[in-house]
Amino acid sequence: MSELESRLRELPAFPAELPVLLESDLPDSPHELFLDWLEAAIAGGARQPHAMTMLTTRADGTPVGRTLIVKDIDADGYHFSTHRSSRKGQEIAANPRISFVFFWRETGRQVRITGNAVALSEEISQADWAGRPSYAGVPNEDWQRYALVPDEFEFMQAREDRQHTRIDYLLGEDGWSHSPVETPAG
Repeated sequence: MSELESRLRELPAFPAELPVLLESDLPDSPHELFLDWLEAAIAGGARQPHAMTMLTTRADGTPVGRTLIVKDIDADGYHFSTHRSSRKGQEIAANPRISFVFFWRETGRQVRITGNAVALSEEISQADWAGRPSYAGVPNEDWQRYALVPDEFEFMQAREDRQHTRIDYLLGEDGWSHSPVETPAG
């Protein structure tokens, strides 16, 4: 074992007291559970609780991740923005299937949301652009606000023994259904 490996193994993983995720307590809607966890992260003082890793794919299938913030959550989906000409904008244009991964280390919670990115209106995009700290009074025709329209969620609640609790929500013809993930973590 290398010195680095030894040091990494000794690092603290999660707080001693973690929330518990029970299947019997799950709401019918993954959106409700997500908002509960986001509100708990905000109330608990998590830094940038709205930050997530967004994953797209390159044309050759290589996954690419980067950190963004979710701007809003409404009936359209989970909002984020970028330039259409950026790498992520081009990747979304080629393949709108994306994922977000939120991680709140203070509570040992992680959520993966997967679905399709849908471009929102020019009006919404320009209002978003005008709200940016760097806005200088000039519209940006390249700016696009998108909504991730989810069809899959995975909620993970960490446990000290590393036997984390994971729940999948899948959207089907009859709405959302949920079930525990029985495979080992990962």
